[in-house]
Order: sequence, then C-alpha cells, then structure tokens
Amino acid sequence: MTDTTLSGHVDHLVVGAGFAGLAMAIKLDEDGERDFLVIEKGHDVGGTWRDNTYPGAACDVPSQLYSYSFAPNPDWSMSFSPQPEIQAYIRRVAQESGTLDRFRFGVTMLEATWVESEQHWRVSTDAGELTATTLVSGAGGLSEPRLPDIEGIESFAGQTFHSARWDDSVDLTGKRVAVIGTGASAIQIVPELAKVAGHLDVYQRTAPWVIPRNDREYTAVERFAFRHLPGIQKVYRTAIYWGRECYVPAFTKEPRLAAPAQALAQANIARAIKDPELKAKVTPDYRIGCKRILISNAYYPALASDHVELVTDRIARITPTGVVTADGAEREIDVLVVATGFHTTDQPISHHIRGRSGETLGATWARNGMAAYKGTTVHGFPNFFQIVGPNVGLGHSSMVFMIESQVAYIREAIATMRRDRYAALEPRADVQERYNADLQDRMEGTVWSAGGCASWYLDDHGRNTTLWPRATFTFRRQTAAFDVAAYDVEAPRTDRTDRTTTEEIPA
Repeated sequence: MTDTTLSGHVDHLVVGAGFAGLAMAIKLDEDGERDFLVIEKGHDVGGTWRDNTYPGAACDVPSQLYSYSFAPNPDWSMSFSPQPEIQAYIRRVAQESGTLDRFRFGVTMLEATWVESEQHWRVSTDAGELTATTLVSGAGGLSEPRLPDIEGIESFAGQTFHSARWDDSVDLTGKRVAVIGTGASAIQIVPELAKVAGHLDVYQRTAPWVIPRNDREYTAVERFAFRHLPGIQKVYRTAIYWGRECYVPAFTKEPRLAAPAQALAQANIARAIKDPELKAKVTPDYRIGCKRILISNAYYPALASDHVELVTDRIARITPTGVVTADGAEREIDVLVVATGFHTTDQPISHHIRGRSGETLGATWARNGMAAYKGTTVHGFPNFFQIVGPNVGLGHSSMVFMIESQVAYIREAIATMRRDRYAALEPRADVQERYNADLQDRMEGTVWSAGGCASWYLDDHGRNTTLWPRATFTFRRQTAAFDVAAYDVEAPRTDRTDRTTTEEIPA
C-alpha cells in the first residue's frame, strides 16, 4: 500500500522483506494470523537479492535448493541461479501470496522496546510509532555492508561504492579500478570488471579456496518436466539436498575428508595460472573449509590477465587519487570497489531492540557474546523471534531450508500462545546457556575452529557464533515442535501479574 504512516497495534510485526520476512508473512497468513505488518527499509521485497546487483551476482547454492519448498520454481534457467532470476522469483512469490497489502516499504525501524506493564513491543519507525504483541526480525545476517577501516578512504576523489550498493551509473569502461577484498562477492565481480576495465588491481588480505563452478543451463526437456511433472523437480531438490549434506562430516567431524575438495581447488589454480609467483599468492595457507569455500571458473583466469594485478601487500592508506600499500607504492585509480562483506557477528538491528531490562540486544551480545536459543529466541527479550540468528548460518547448503525451519518453530510458538493464552514468553536463562554451551563444545572439532584461519564466522570473543555445526536435518528436527517447557511464560495482566516458570526439563 502507498500509505506509510504507521500507528495503532498489530499482533505481529515483521522487520525485513527478504526470504525470511516473506516466508514469515506467508505462513502467518496461512495460519489465520492475519493481523500482521511487514516493514522494509528498501523499496521492494528481496533483501540481499534486491540489494546485490553487482556484475556477475549469482547464488553459490543450486537453484533447486535455494527456493521455498512450498513454492517451487520451474523456470530456473541455470543450475546456479543468477541474481536477477532470484529477485524475480521472490517478487513473484510475494505477488502470488496475497500478503503484500500488509507490507510497508521505505520504512526503517528506529527502536523497539519491550513494555513490561503492557506486555507488548513499542516500535518507533521513521513513519510513525506502533505496538506489537510479537516482534520478528527477518533482517538477515548479510544486510548491512561492512566498510574497511582504512586511513583516508573518505578522501578518495573518484567514485567509491560497496559491492552491495553497486552504482550502475558509473561507466567502468577503460577505467583504472581497484577491488578491495577477495570473498564471495569479489570473485564474481573481478571477472566481470576484467572484461571492461583498462587496468584492475585486486587487493587480497587472505587467499580464498576456490573450486570449479559446475554450472550449466537447464535443457528444454528439463524445464518442461519441472513445469508439468513437479515430482521430477522434487527429485532434483532432494538429490541436491542430500548431496550437500554429505559435506557435513568434513566440516564438523573430520576435516581430512575435505582433501579431495582441496585437491580440486589446487587443480583449479594450476589450470588457470602458470606464473609461479601469482600461483603462490592465490594458494591459501589454511585448511579448506576454515573460511567459506568459493566457486568460480572465471576468477583465476581473470587474475592471470595482463591488465590485472593481485596485490597482497597491506593497504596503508588511500589518497584522493589512489591506494598506497605498506611498501610505499601508490597505485592510481579512478574507481574504488569495496567488497569487504557484512556485519554478521554484530548485527546492526540488535542495537535497536531493547528487552526487559532496558538494555539493547546489541549491548547484551557485546558483553556476553552473540547467543540465542535455537538461533531464534533470546532470554530477556520476550515475544521476540529472530530468523537467521546466532549459529544458524551454513557453509554448505541452503539458508532457505534453515529459514523455513525457524518459521515453523515461530508458528508453533504463536499457536501455543493462542491456545494456552500466554501473553508473553522467553527462553529460560539456564536452557539458553546449556544450548549454547553444547554448540560451542561441538565447534571444537570443526574445521572452523581447527583449520588455522581467522574468518568472519568468529565474533570478538573468538567464538564461532555464525554457523550451525551439525547436519541441517538435525536443526529441522530441533525446531519441528515448540518446546514450551524450555520457556518462562506469562499470563495476561488481567489474569495474573506474576511470571510462571515452566517445569524443569531434563539436562
């Protein structure tokens, strides 16, 4: 709707309209929970797939798995879908869902505060203030770009933009371009920029492991079958899912099982790069899987091009005209592209949510480390649910699977509140602590802890609070039913003013 003035009360307020927020809206509507509102600071649904429009943007999870189980897409053109197709898919699902009348775009949440006396959330936005019984964050972990802390970056006189805020108005043809970063976005951007730039500098802090991208176009026969024989598409999806789950032991139990993948990555280097010095620069010195494994057939050939230079010296500062490295060399550029990732272990939305004590979620996590119960609920923050919260991320499979698991858990929680007339609930402190202690114990034997690298998976406390250290079907099983015994619950104030602790559950 066009009216973005907000006021009054809703049963459920959802923040964010990406995969997570849209799934939540669709399932709330299916459950008859129609008094909800989705607020989104952007202009459309899609989240990260709306914002990341850089050249070469595509998913590194197969298309058949990177989609809702309840809304299969027979029209994927490739086995790994490009960004425009993913965004078109999300938009189509939203339009067909019948829920867009409860979405408000161009609205930013400024602060959400739990009001104990009223047992609801008071939420202020740049379009007004409202209250909500439950607050669901679907803001995601890859929504806020992280800018590098480099001296002088604000002084650069040319064009500067982050990979997630691509400026299509800038003509890069023949320009001298620098890309800072060699992560998942950068390895897609670099080959595209190499096609048009006059000269391209790629600044690498840590070399990534890059394996071949086994992408292909779907045949006309396959696409016909996907549209008219949906069982075929389900078989594809199931096969891809279990194929991906076969990676889990190498990440979580025995990293040596990843030796074939490392050999594949080394062969990928050898096939494209002949120069011994460049080959040494792009070969990581840590075990594969410790950082995110990337996929590309074009990245290494691009680096081997005569007009592309891989720079591994530390960046000392940026001047109005170029980049100065620690060795004193200055490379002049016209355009600076920053591909340095996102705020994942310090989610910006957490600093705008105040719980029972009045402290923000961000302050709580800064002091104690980012933690939640089943990645979804947090002690001290009643009726707050987070999709893609702590330790829900994956290094091998589709986040849409995890999102659907969390949405199912939240639906069960809301149904329980309706059935048993609970006005508020939050996970017990001891249950949340025990859950996260178990997660961190399981992290000890994983490649992310023992692989010999530092990564964005780790928080300021040195703990991996980003990834799920088990099979995804284990997470699905854990979130299949709402375990009210793990929660403190409250009746409405008109019935009772004390908080009730549910029975002790076994350790």
